[in-house]
Amino acid sequence: MQALASSRFRENAPLFGVLFLLVLSFTALAAFGRQTPSPNAIAALPLQAPLEALPASGEDADILFSTLDPEEARLRNAAVGFVDAASDPAPPFHFRGNGIDRDRARDCLALAALAEAGAGDADQRAVMQVVLNRVRHPAFSGTVCGVVFEGSQRPTGCQFTFTCDGSLARSYPESLWRSARARAEEALGGYVDGKVGSATHYHADYVYPAWSGELDKIAAVGPHLFFRWKGTWGSSHALTARYSGGEPDPLALRTLAQQTERPEDLLPRLVDAGTAVRSITASDTPRDSALPAPQPASPGSPAPGVHFVLVGSGDSPDTLVEKARALCPGDRYCQVYGWDDPSAIPAKLPLSSTARAKLRFSFLPARSGNGEVAYFDCRLFPAPTAGSCLPRALY
Repeated sequence: MQALASSRFRENAPLFGVLFLLVLSFTALAAFGRQTPSPNAIAALPLQAPLEALPASGEDADILFSTLDPEEARLRNAAVGFVDAASDPAPPFHFRGNGIDRDRARDCLALAALAEAGAGDADQRAVMQVVLNRVRHPAFSGTVCGVVFEGSQRPTGCQFTFTCDGSLARSYPESLWRSARARAEEALGGYVDGKVGSATHYHADYVYPAWSGELDKIAAVGPHLFFRWKGTWGSSHALTARYSGGEPDPLALRTLAQQTERPEDLLPRLVDAGTAVRSITASDTPRDSALPAPQPASPGSPAPGVHFVLVGSGDSPDTLVEKARALCPGDRYCQVYGWDDPSAIPAKLPLSSTARAKLRFSFLPARSGNGEVAYFDCRLFPAPTAGSCLPRALY
């Protein structure tokens, strides 16, 4: 009987070998697939809420609204101390995918850096690190393009504001694209921005979103503050999801985002939030040739340049002027343009004839010995208490 069993085993050895290899392959796939922190890692850190309960997660619909004016927001942000993140850097990102995946991941990473951080080297690298941290965190999408465009297919809930505020219509000079793509390649190749550590969130220092106080503030890079969740989900131990390519088509994601209808109140009006819907700063081109060249921003202030804002017929002209002054502090070049229709707000300079025809508010602060100038569309703001009526030639 034993001899018979041994003979059958020898006869079927090739089949057993194949089955063994299949089992080994599936075991390896399971071991390296998308996973959450190990029980040992969790046990070693403070207790943490379930993923779905985290503030500003990938499914959160209230992302970056702030009800404070810029100066009050800065004071609130400054009152919160930084948490030391130097001892918990993010691990290097390991790219796994084909050539198409690589190109898509690189371009989505470069686009996010350009749209969110301008042309600055440190600013772009910090934003890229956040994107790659999210790719490896189970609370967010598992691809680079998926993270960048997460929430953009919903009427509200864009994780990166530029995917739902009209900024996707902007274009960038080839020189900026080249430098951003080079940084993206380095990040995909394992470069780690140690300053922002395992950060998964950030916002400008002149806004204070509701979730800001619920996360640990770990770094400041340029005008942005960087955050991570408290406890286990905010540590590098949580960045364990394995990236394996499968990048969605960024052009399709962009088209879907631009076609998504959004409520008019998605963008905060100037009188409500004191912030710009879109800012064309010194690093952005093309620039309106009729405008003086913007000067560099001082630390901790809104970027100098041209700010596009949303206004409403119920807004007080005095309040609009006050909010515009907050966007243009100091004696640097700055201008504020306002529209009452979100779809009329342009993506770039120079202003088209259509954009000028729909302009409802214009503000130029006092500078270089010249007085302050404020104009209102007097059809929307009859007899404004501040400033003057826009010249009828613009109507």
